[in-house]
Amino acid sequence: MADVERTPGFATLSIHAGAKPDPTTGARATPIYQTTSFVFDDVDHAAALFGLQTFGNIYTRIGNPTCAVLEERVAALEGGTAGLAIASGHAAQVVVMHVLMTPGDELVASKKLYGGSINQFNHAYKNFGWNVVWADPDDIASFEKAVTPKTKCIFIESIANPGGIITDIEAIAKIARKAGVPLIVDNTLATPYLCKPIDYGADIIVHSLTKFLGGHGNSIGGLIVDGGTFDWSARKGRYPMLSEPRPEYQGIVLHETFGNFAFAIACRVLGLRDLGPALSPFNAFLILTGIETLPLRMQRHCDNTQAVAEWLAKRPEVAWVSFPGLPKDKYHTLAKRYVPKGCGAVFTFGLKGGYDAGVRLVSNVKLFSHLANIGDTRSLIIHPASTTHRQLSDAQKIQAGAGPDVVRLSVGLEDKEDIIADLEQGLKVN
Repeated sequence: MADVERTPGFATLSIHAGAKPDPTTGARATPIYQTTSFVFDDVDHAAALFGLQTFGNIYTRIGNPTCAVLEERVAALEGGTAGLAIASGHAAQVVVMHVLMTPGDELVASKKLYGGSINQFNHAYKNFGWNVVWADPDDIASFEKAVTPKTKCIFIESIANPGGIITDIEAIAKIARKAGVPLIVDNTLATPYLCKPIDYGADIIVHSLTKFLGGHGNSIGGLIVDGGTFDWSARKGRYPMLSEPRPEYQGIVLHETFGNFAFAIACRVLGLRDLGPALSPFNAFLILTGIETLPLRMQRHCDNTQAVAEWLAKRPEVAWVSFPGLPKDKYHTLAKRYVPKGCGAVFTFGLKGGYDAGVRLVSNVKLFSHLANIGDTRSLIIHPASTTHRQLSDAQKIQAGAGPDVVRLSVGLEDKEDIIADLEQGLKVN
């Protein structure tokens, strides 16, 4: 009986996917290819590269060997067909929409998103003529109601920032399928260790690599994963960048040519090439190093966060805790389905003293760092209403889970007893 090829486990993929010893030097770690450009074999080789007739390196703005390992690794962890590394998570979203949308088009987006994404969708996208229609993940039917003939995609977060809300991915994926549009899932907070949205019907995954995938607060990056699940040619003219001849490439139709990884190709050769938000090879190297310990880090994050949330829920200064790992939380049932290994490291709670109490707490903690990031090895704290969500109206802040009493934590990898002790002394000052 022939041996069945073994599918590597998650931890193995985290270390090995996309990587191999350097063929010239034998270096085991992926080298940093800190170069702008690459020498062609000959004129024919150059012509084939520029004509998309062969794969290879041309210019680091379009692709780089260090970034290529990162792309393949994250795509493998997510169960996608291909990936594309981008300079930031925000830039990844712009590149995705650039391929999907034309002026006057709409995207349907969850109201429960990172405040920066809400701002980007509400304001920056208008300069491209792209419009957002908001839907409520607590009312799944609102997504279907928001769809119009102008809708080109639906956008959600698997675990929503800042409230740790679990989104019913599969239910929204069914609506996207019915509407004939792709479902895009920002999987930054969950990472593929906790949730693989493609398994539940997502078509495109975006990440801020800056957060848990990199994991050490030292590099900004973003990544797009093509799920390979969407038929870009099903509705003629709906997605012209993928289903119609491209004049930049001698009339090639990307979906016909590249099949189930055509979207990733389009993002690279039509988005990244022309918009230019390339990821630094050095940042790619640091993020790759972080991913090698992703399963170990994420489980420790989850275990620490569960303990901290349970402790906060019993404190007299705390009015409420929004964390799906708590049995009484409204998203607990969804959490057991989508993130059974843990609910991540980011959640919010409300202080009875409101806005002023939140400001005092972030000012008085010592172990926690007060800054606008998540997903670090260190424990982080912020008062969203006065910082990350400051640009939103009061109503938008509340809708986004960032009301005046809200404090957001990103629980790190320190000893949980030390994390709790720091919060305790900070609360006593209040």
